[in-house]
Amino acid sequence: MASHKGKEKKEEQVIGLEPQVAEGENVFGVCHIFAPFSDTFIHVTDLSGQETIRRVTGGMKVQSDQDESEPYAAMLAAQDVVPRFKELGVIALHIKLRATGGNRIEPSGSGAQSALRTLARSGMKIRQIEDATLIPFNSTRRKGGHCGR
Repeated sequence: MASHKGKEKKEEQVIGLEPQVAEGENVFGVCHIFAPFSDTFIHVTDLSGQETIRRVTGGMKVQSDQDESEPYAAMLAAQDVVPRFKELGVIALHIKLRATGGNRIEPSGSGAQSALRTLARSGMKIRQIEDATLIPFNSTRRKGGHCGR
């Protein structure tokens, strides 16, 4: 019979995805909401912005293409993000809203407000809301030609 002198049982370490924090501390995540007029994108990262936790669009939640930009699709996308937060222990958010921007500055689409309202009603604490729309300082020429429209 062979001896088992060199073999010892090693304990397996369970690696958790949640951050190591003290009891009672808020764990923050960053929720990037991009709402052009054709769709709503919700991209959730950690505080550094390097690790993506979840990425959902309104088009992933509805069947027809014309419903992608509806507030209902944005609400479903935001509801899909919340269980992943609770699984990782994230209870508070920084929110960055972004519209189309550029030289045709327009307000954000209707899905941004609906997604924000859904995140607030789901029990997430919202620390700050920031407008991250790209604004050019000396932009290219607007479309419309010499006479304009």
